[in-house]
Amino acid sequence: MFSRPIAPLSLMVPCLVAFLFASQTFAKTPLHERIDSIVDGAIEGPVSMATDDAEFVRRIYLDLAGRIPTAAETNTFRSSKSATKRSELIDSLVGSDQYAEQWANLFHIMLMERRGDDEHWRKFLVKSFKSNKPWRQLAKEIVSPAEDEETTQGAAYFYTKRLEKYGQNPVDYPGLVRDVGRLFLGVDVQCAQCHDHLFVDDYKQVDYQGLYAFVGTTFIRRDTTFPAVAEKPLQKKIEFQSVFDMDPMTIGPRLPGGTEVAIPQFKRGEEYSTPPDRKKKTPGVLKFSPLKALGEELTRKENKLFARNIVNRIWWALLGRGLVDPQDLHHADNLPSHPALLELLADEFVKHDHDMAYLIREIVMSQTYQRSSLLPSTSEGKSDEPELASYRTAIERPLSAKQLLDSVAIALDVDIARPVESDKADAEKSADAPAGDSEGDSVEKEPYSDLLKRFRDALSNPPREPETAVNSTVKSALFLMHDPVVLEWLKPNSGNLTERLDKIDSAEEAAHALYLSVLSRRASAAEIADVKSHLNAMKGRTGEAWAQLAWSLLASTEFYVNH
Repeated sequence: MFSRPIAPLSLMVPCLVAFLFASQTFAKTPLHERIDSIVDGAIEGPVSMATDDAEFVRRIYLDLAGRIPTAAETNTFRSSKSATKRSELIDSLVGSDQYAEQWANLFHIMLMERRGDDEHWRKFLVKSFKSNKPWRQLAKEIVSPAEDEETTQGAAYFYTKRLEKYGQNPVDYPGLVRDVGRLFLGVDVQCAQCHDHLFVDDYKQVDYQGLYAFVGTTFIRRDTTFPAVAEKPLQKKIEFQSVFDMDPMTIGPRLPGGTEVAIPQFKRGEEYSTPPDRKKKTPGVLKFSPLKALGEELTRKENKLFARNIVNRIWWALLGRGLVDPQDLHHADNLPSHPALLELLADEFVKHDHDMAYLIREIVMSQTYQRSSLLPSTSEGKSDEPELASYRTAIERPLSAKQLLDSVAIALDVDIARPVESDKADAEKSADAPAGDSEGDSVEKEPYSDLLKRFRDALSNPPREPETAVNSTVKSALFLMHDPVVLEWLKPNSGNLTERLDKIDSAEEAAHALYLSVLSRRASAAEIADVKSHLNAMKGRTGEAWAQLAWSLLASTEFYVNH
């Protein structure tokens, strides 16, 4: 029997020192560089070039401000000679009022999935992103909302909308259990209610029932003007059995893979620290709140699922595909495309106290994020379409309804009053939220909320569907062609884009102004020729011609996607 020779100690020590030094160096490297190191290390095949300034400035404004840049903002960025102008622009947008509105809207869509709108909830989310509230705190306020905390009014909307009854149907507690698991842990236990999941070995019936124990006694309060919930006392464990073997089982409040929370026992009538008041219709305050226990258990630093879920969702929002896809199916048979990257992002996120602005900034600073959406070419010069999970090229993503509304208004230079939360007054406009270059009167006085509803009705997915992909409809395809508000905005009026273009003597100069305003880039020679040809064909009706040209760009794929 032969044994493997052992390397001399004199050789092992230098290798060990080199390994430790490399590990420490990697840990001190900025996160965005470590992201690129992991992604690039797994790449096989050609990679798309880096974005040019025009593509970058459009993408970063859409992702961080929720709108395209104005022509003036695009020109300012492109003309800058600063070697650090990209990081400077990122830093100016992260934390701005527009950033707070954009990410509040994104999380509203993610958490509520088009179930409705509530102004208290919107303000709660906007203020949370404006103050860069840590995700552990924000999530805790949502899953265990305080009874009467003024600063978090609206947080309970996540529950109240799901606790509403529809017709003669009972409260959909199974749906609530599923959504808590999906949206905060990336675990969909819907099919584990009556038995262990048939197709996912990791999802057990006890996982569903443990989550149910946290939220199953929750009900809507009727004594407040803002969304609020209360709980009935949880006095014993949940009793359940599988439909297959019918063996009786019990479980207390428990997260998937977590430790069961003990249920304190109180004498009848002593469950409340503040008893319910029937005259005032107040529900009272429980000594043991399963929702508060949920908030504590969910946001523990040791809870890997909690951190992995949110960093995966933020990665999806910025890169167009989650490291784990689908986002709510984290399990051993659906491994991440880049396991080391998911662990790195989760670990760094926890290390930085669940700082979402930090994570977002580091991701958009990466070369992976800043790749072009133009497909790379092979050595033979042919176009190569890589797998999405490789991140070799930027993934084109359709804009949200709100992004489209704000971007159409920016492109056409139409003044719409977007709601912005500020320290002075809710109705004030943010200084860094220009609606366009013009200071003229608004062409359309329809309230912003009505405009947004118009765009959402035409372009958004149906309620209760995750908006991870867009379901195209005939209505959405014809929206820009027939919507009266958009058509009115296109008419030369009040210093808007088409009116300004009609006053420019040079067709070439006007073509560049059109493309900069709508697509954030200058027109190509072929596009200038097309513009001139269309203007010549409509002599005497140049205002109408410019409206048609602007419409054609708004209706293009290039405008509709975050490329």
